[in-house]
Amino acid sequence: MAFSNTLYQALGYGFLCTASLAIGGAVAAFRSPSDTLRGYIQHVAAGLVFAAAGVEVLPDVMHREKPLAAAIGFALGIVLLLAIRAMSERLEKKGNSGPWAFLSVVVVDIFVDGLLIGVSTATQRGAGHQALLVTIALAVELLTLGLSLAVELGQGGTSRARSILTTSLVAVTPLFGAVAGYFLSGVLTGAWIEGVLAFAVAALLYLAAEELLTEAHELPETNVGTALFLSAFLVIMLIDMVTSPT
Repeated sequence: MAFSNTLYQALGYGFLCTASLAIGGAVAAFRSPSDTLRGYIQHVAAGLVFAAAGVEVLPDVMHREKPLAAAIGFALGIVLLLAIRAMSERLEKKGNSGPWAFLSVVVVDIFVDGLLIGVSTATQRGAGHQALLVTIALAVELLTLGLSLAVELGQGGTSRARSILTTSLVAVTPLFGAVAGYFLSGVLTGAWIEGVLAFAVAALLYLAAEELLTEAHELPETNVGTALFLSAFLVIMLIDMVTSPT
């Protein structure tokens, strides 16, 4: 049945992101990656996310030709993401909240990532590779997040075992988000779908520009990082060109 197959697909994509975050957390709990390596991974993730937004999701939004719904969805995406950032900054200013303030924001953030996967799976057109490419981009981003989360927990005095357990539990969040996004898209039609996809574009652009690249640029910039960013974008673009139906 098409419905069941698509649901299993959403579950599989959500699990890929769950595994990616959990692996990143487990690796960093045993050995923290160097700043250089983290920066390189963040550049790759940013290139993939930019490509997922510009090559995959945005053309779908343009194809549906519902500008009002797109504007509303995009605006709501901006409001939510800025609210998440404001909450993060407010918790950090408290000073005594430790890594758990960071953790609460992470859960909200990656649940939104999961929603994007579920929405992409349920609304994809053509060859059906949109959701896969979006998932690949978010999985790499969640790998870097898992690394950062484990480092943050370790600096807060959390033991290695508890750090691995915590990141593993948090890692289930995008899987729940993927299922929620899938069923949400199943009850939406027309302009609602357009709004959700526009929301996804806003979230992806914010993720790449305001999170991944901002963190990566806190480190000394190198030609390698720039090359990785552009190469990651090129890979997604070429995959889309080769696999798109004629």
